[in-house]
Amino acid sequence: MKRGLAAFLALTLAACGADETGVLPGYVESDALMMAAEDGGRVSEVLVREGDEVAAGAPLFRLDPARAEYSAKEAASSAAAMEERAAREGALAQAVAEAEAQLRYAGLTLERSKSLYAEKVVAKARLDADRAAYDAAKARLEGARAEEAAAKGEWGAASAGEDLARRRLSDTEVFAPAAGTIERIYRRPGEVIAPGEPVLALLPPENVKIRFYAPETSLATLKIGADIAFACDACPGEMTARISFIAREPQFTPPLIYSLEERAKLVFLVEARPLAPEALRPGLPVSVRLK
Repeated sequence: MKRGLAAFLALTLAACGADETGVLPGYVESDALMMAAEDGGRVSEVLVREGDEVAAGAPLFRLDPARAEYSAKEAASSAAAMEERAAREGALAQAVAEAEAQLRYAGLTLERSKSLYAEKVVAKARLDADRAAYDAAKARLEGARAEEAAAKGEWGAASAGEDLARRRLSDTEVFAPAAGTIERIYRRPGEVIAPGEPVLALLPPENVKIRFYAPETSLATLKIGADIAFACDACPGEMTARISFIAREPQFTPPLIYSLEERAKLVFLVEARPLAPEALRPGLPVSVRLK
């Protein structure tokens, strides 16, 4: 251990109060990413080991894709059937075309009957019959168009179902969203997991933080974005972290294991992000010096 670091730690251990020395006890904390599949299933492969360093986009684990493949095939078949039903050359499109032709013919017949009735060539009963035939043809056209629109809507829904099924199939393989270290593996091949149940924990370096408890008298010197210095037994020397969080509500005492003394005092939780977090491990005690 370097002489400067040893002196720094000695000062920390000898300190009776952080108010006088500016040295505070703290520890390394982390926000690990709980990697899980959106859907449940049987774990078929875990492609990493605890302690492995992985790059962003690296495969982490796979679920058995058999069930998802069956669902994707079923959805694709349903979408294909709906597409054929709603196709322009299909029966529904032909029904619409026939209904349009019938409506045009009924309209011409009705106009001719109106002229003949005005000339008193045909009876009013004939005019009423032709008007009823026109209304019936119009209703048939509206029904055919509604059925065609419904079929296209069902086709759209079936296509969306196919896309979802394919997405679920692709989600059986889970990739690292960021570079980091595999902290822990919770499930092994052959185990069945529920939707969203973590299989492993991934810790990106940027998710490592220093937590310490500052007395009320130090709040005036602490600001978000300000730098603090810290040291630990495994640290290469004094390191720097940047304050990212200061609690608005106080506690009466920090956790006993991290306390320098067992007296009650008013403290505020502070979190700082190390500028070089790669060498730090969660749970490691550190000594913080306010700059």
